[in-house]
Amino acid sequence: MNPNVLTSDNEIREMLEAAKTIAVLGIKPESYASQPAFYVPKYMADHGYEIIPVPVYYPDVTEILGQKVYRDLSEIPGEIDLLNVFRRSDDIGKHTLDILTKKPKAVWFQLGIRNDEVAERLADAGIKVVQDLCLMVEHRALVR
Repeated sequence: MNPNVLTSDNEIREMLEAAKTIAVLGIKPESYASQPAFYVPKYMADHGYEIIPVPVYYPDVTEILGQKVYRDLSEIPGEIDLLNVFRRSDDIGKHTLDILTKKPKAVWFQLGIRNDEVAERLADAGIKVVQDLCLMVEHRALVR
């Protein structure tokens, strides 16, 4: 097992405590407030994280959660501590090169999202990876 694939509470807690900026690939705008792809990033913003919205759809939206929208990971200035991914497992592959190029410190595939092949590639490149867990649930449980 690759040590960059995080599975223990302690590993996940350390990563969350170290993170300040969270880019959210597949974030949804305020008009989808009842969807996890909106309320999970909002929860994280409410808990002091800087959210960088990277929606895949909604071409007319220029701001989400009061933050400028980026259409591509490569457009985001500076480093990303954590990339939170709201994409179907089958769709993650097409984002792999962008993720490897931007090289966030960690990538989090939301609950129900798992792609072992991509996770392994990211982990081999030195990026920490969490799969198939809800960021909000884990933050509530692990971070005080």
